Amino acid sequence: MSSVLDSVNQRTQLVGENRLELLLFNLGSYQTFAINVFKVQEVVSLQKLFAMPGSHPSVIGVVNMRGITIPVINLPQAIGMRPMEVNEDCNLIITEYNRTIQAFLVGKIDQIVNTNWGSIQPPPKTAGRHHYLTAITQIERGKVNNIVEIIDVEKVLAEIITYDTSISEGVLDHSIAEHFHGKRILIVDDSPTARNLVRETLSTVGLEIIEASDGLQALNLLKQWADEGKKITDELLMMITDAEMPEMDGYKLTYEIRNDERMSDLYIALNTSLSGSFNDAMVEKVGCNKFISKFQPDKLVEVVQDRLRETMK
Repeated sequence: MSSVLDSVNQRTQLVGENRLELLLFNLGSYQTFAINVFKVQEVVSLQKLFAMPGSHPSVIGVVNMRGITIPVINLPQAIGMRPMEVNEDCNLIITEYNRTIQAFLVGKIDQIVNTNWGSIQPPPKTAGRHHYLTAITQIERGKVNNIVEIIDVEKVLAEIITYDTSISEGVLDHSIAEHFHGKRILIVDDSPTARNLVRETLSTVGLEIIEASDGLQALNLLKQWADEGKKITDELLMMITDAEMPEMDGYKLTYEIRNDERMSDLYIALNTSLSGSFNDAMVEKVGCNKFISKFQPDKLVEVVQDRLRETMK
């Protein structure tokens, strides 16, 4: 296990084309779960827990690591399973999402696998709307294909952390606000929670929101409009896309758009919970116009306003 854990830091720096690496683990049952390695800072054995009175029921305490106090979330409890028993066999996955650091209590760490977003599928529609999965995939073990369930960490955190979707006073430019009405924005994200938060923020200023749950779905929509002779920039003010999605990720989606002359001038903002390596230089490299760290309503509105001003020149 040590070789797997030692490689996490290095692997979090990798950026592939429509590829991802998954950290596999269990939650005290036979099922295999996963999260994207890009979100992982490190994996450590269980540290001493300190109680945090008044916290969310799934937050079982905090740990102190190198002077940083990190909340620990009992992951199976947070996704509706039987709470993990805290013992020496547990591990902590330290992650960074949306500019916050948290630790997830899990069981055995399995391995890291490299796969393609094309092999990642959304959960079956019959699973309903209350599950905590963002996708599923299959990993071959010998002659057997095992199902791996990829956890929607953004949904888990949204139920623990209250994300405010309101816009701060003074952010909205009222001199151009009326021009939002009739403008449409395409939101591309595999997490319903993330799409809802963006929609709640932008719909309040009068924007019409179109949603797609993965890059391939978004690309097919854009191609359909182009095939019908529609000018994409007349149809959309801009597109806001996540980086990590089943079928086709945000980088591949951007590449496909930039290489189709019928839609190549579409304004694209990358909206992701990833941080660290993902900065303005990376956005420029993949061909996006702007980077927005997730769940910052003020920043979201500012970017949309800047785009609107450009179209009004």
